[in-house]
Amino acid sequence: MSSKITIIGAGSVGATIAYTLSHEDIASEIVLIDINKKKVAGEVMDISQGTCFRDPISIQAGEYEDAKGSDIVIITSGIARKPGQTRIELTQTNVNILKSITPEIVKAAPDALYVIVSNPVDIMTYVFTKISGLPESQIIGSGTILDTARLRCGISEQYKIAQKNIHAYVFGEHGDTSFVPWTGAYISGVSVDEYYELAKSKGLDIEPLDKEGLEEYVHKSGGMVIANKGATFYAVATAVCKLCNILLASSDSIATVSSMMHGEYGIEDVCLSTLTMVGPNGIQGKVPMRMNKHEIEKLQASANALKAVIAHIEL
Repeated sequence: MSSKITIIGAGSVGATIAYTLSHEDIASEIVLIDINKKKVAGEVMDISQGTCFRDPISIQAGEYEDAKGSDIVIITSGIARKPGQTRIELTQTNVNILKSITPEIVKAAPDALYVIVSNPVDIMTYVFTKISGLPESQIIGSGTILDTARLRCGISEQYKIAQKNIHAYVFGEHGDTSFVPWTGAYISGVSVDEYYELAKSKGLDIEPLDKEGLEEYVHKSGGMVIANKGATFYAVATAVCKLCNILLASSDSIATVSSMMHGEYGIEDVCLSTLTMVGPNGIQGKVPMRMNKHEIEKLQASANALKAVIAHIEL
């Protein structure tokens, strides 16, 4: 695939995204940009020296102007979350970093699709949407793609079924107010509750789905990884690379990415994740999913929590 992807930020997440991309047939050219020139040079050298076992690919340490002609720009810059720290506590510091980056990168690559990964990702996506001057269709927050992957991993382990057969999602903020709309959770066309009854009738040794436990698992996974090893980067890098694949595909897909809300579910002027049609032309709109009243209220509560934080930041 002949495409150019620029990554802003060569920390653990940005470097792991670059490494993961270097071993997949997603990009033919990768540019890695970071304020720490020594670090980015080392990352590029290390990654490049492992590409002799694949088809040729260009990987370079660059400046903003080197992003010219990029199909996708991935923004990962920001201070990493520390053990015990919430994503929201990162907000103003990372917003300030984004404000310094945005005019430089948009000038260099005005036609690229932008994938925002920096945390808190929903607020960073909102800020970038407000200050970049780009059409909203070009701006995609990584949102709850990773949360959704964690959910499916948990369901797969409890029900002993392949993750590819699971169609369940995490909506809302990429953080503590996210939730699972179980009304729309299916396993190959069968609701998760019906699947349990079906599996039991077939003699499978499984227990009823622990829905509260699964939501807690989704909420706490990131914090547990950070507490154990200091940072999360493998799973998020894989999720972002999957999103890049979607953006470079020939047709649209449905994913829980973060983008601006315009009245869907009674929510406006905030970025969060619901089912969204996304593809080679970026965001194509939200896909309405049937939810009960309680689930819609949870989504609105998540939106209000994000708005409360936005009200206290300097744009």
